[in-house]
Amino acid sequence: MDTQALAQRFTEVLADLGLECLGVEFTPSHGQSTLRVYLDLLDKGEPDMGNEGERREVGIEDCESASRELSALLDVEDPIPGHYVLEVSSPGIDRPLFTAEQFARVSGQEVKLLLKASLEGRRRLRGKLVSVEGEHIVLEAEGKTFEFEHALVESARVVPDWVALGYAPQPKRGGKTPGKKQAD
Repeated sequence: MDTQALAQRFTEVLADLGLECLGVEFTPSHGQSTLRVYLDLLDKGEPDMGNEGERREVGIEDCESASRELSALLDVEDPIPGHYVLEVSSPGIDRPLFTAEQFARVSGQEVKLLLKASLEGRRRLRGKLVSVEGEHIVLEAEGKTFEFEHALVESARVVPDWVALGYAPQPKRGGKTPGKKQAD
């Protein structure tokens, strides 16, 4: 299945809803396959601000609207043989990366990825995304610099920065250390 072609077709349909198709994953199964579609808001140059003045994220209403539109398209065009479940989702904080352009948007952040073929004896890498120029990606991981073309990437996700997201561990009140019994 050509998930890139399917993502491009979905992008055309979703644009009318103000949404972008980030990418498509298809997980075949003997029982019931899954077609997962990741959405984001279309970037129109300025952030879409919600009621609280914060940047609006993809919500359940967006997913529901997209699901209706994509279901109708899939029913008419029938590009996938057999039975499958359609899942429509926001990218979440551990956003998947499908294109070199998406890698460029998160330059400087930590990512984890699986390569299609071994690079310096490694298929799994986790490190800081240093730069993206066209399809060329530079990643610092484990004290080394890895350079490769986007075509070598099988799958990739952003690693959430919990501290930057406001989830830094807080010290316990009362000076108690977790896991140690306090004397009376």
